[in-house]
Amino acid sequence: MSNAVSWILQMSVRDGRLDDAKKLVPEIVAATREEAGTLSYEYFLSEDGSSCHVHERYADSAAVVTHLANCGGFAARFMVWFVPKGCSVGGEAVQEGGA
Repeated sequence: MSNAVSWILQMSVRDGRLDDAKKLVPEIVAATREEAGTLSYEYFLSEDGSSCHVHERYADSAAVVTHLANCGGFAARFMVWFVPKGCSVGGEAVQEGGA
């Protein structure tokens, strides 16, 4: 069984924020792909620019913790430009030393 943890985040793009979001996404992708344990990190924008899905996959729970600790610099801008609508999670995230 794999220790990988993944999720797909579904979001809508706030009205008037598409251009800003398009500028932020490459910055987030580049930073996240450099984090140890990131296996995949991709954004998919709908054709009309109204919605976005983010596919994230990490090697294990420790990599998820690293990502969450590092994403604070983007969180404020992220929430201005996107509205989270749902999230599907795969894998089992465990605390360090957990099972």
